[in-house]
Amino acid sequence: MGPDVPSGHTYLDFNAPLSDARASELVGSLQPLAGARVVDFGCGWAELLLRLVEAEPAARGIGVDTDTVALARGRANAAARGLDARVRLVEADVTEWHGDPPDVAIAIGSSHAWGGTRAALEAMRAQLRPGGRLLFGDGIWEQPPSEDALSALGATADEFRSVAALVDLAMVCGFRILALSVANGDEWDSFESRWCAGRERWLLAHPDAPDAEAVREMLDEHRHGWLHGYRRVLGFAYLTLALP
Repeated sequence: MGPDVPSGHTYLDFNAPLSDARASELVGSLQPLAGARVVDFGCGWAELLLRLVEAEPAARGIGVDTDTVALARGRANAAARGLDARVRLVEADVTEWHGDPPDVAIAIGSSHAWGGTRAALEAMRAQLRPGGRLLFGDGIWEQPPSEDALSALGATADEFRSVAALVDLAMVCGFRILALSVANGDEWDSFESRWCAGRERWLLAHPDAPDAEAVREMLDEHRHGWLHGYRRVLGFAYLTLALP
């Protein structure tokens, strides 16, 4: 796509199916946060990390990601909200970055960086201090996927688990469960709609641009895969975990 075509992130608050209300609940589930050192692995533009630090003035955060555009957005947001003294966003591979063991780790939608869910949970266990907490967000199957769903996602049936199997795996990896929630249908529909919105608005303003037909075809293919394939099949779970 040309440089003037917006990304799918333009109208998203979070790069996950996550409402403001659930974000607040997730931050609350990680308490106590006073004085906590928080590291977000795969932070993107770090909106959840910023909200956590806003909610707890004595907390400090580090976000790690390789997406330079997202990191620039996060740094600008941190500065605009007066949080840049307490939040540092680092351009680095999450699988190679190491620092002092955090009190709280966040890994939402980033398990692919380690090659899968189990490897991500094991990596987080190695990073956290004993007694630390992990906010882990990962895809799940809400029902067995059809071939249309798998095709739309470019996924295999064993790529995700049920929510029960995800919790079982977290416990096998040495964690205890403090809280569990699953993104609801409204959160998913908002996420998918917002993902398309930037480009749809661009098409309205630039119907004859050189990239217009390619953008239109990409959006139509994505929307068809969502609505006729994985809607209400692919889910997303948020686990607040403790390392004994």
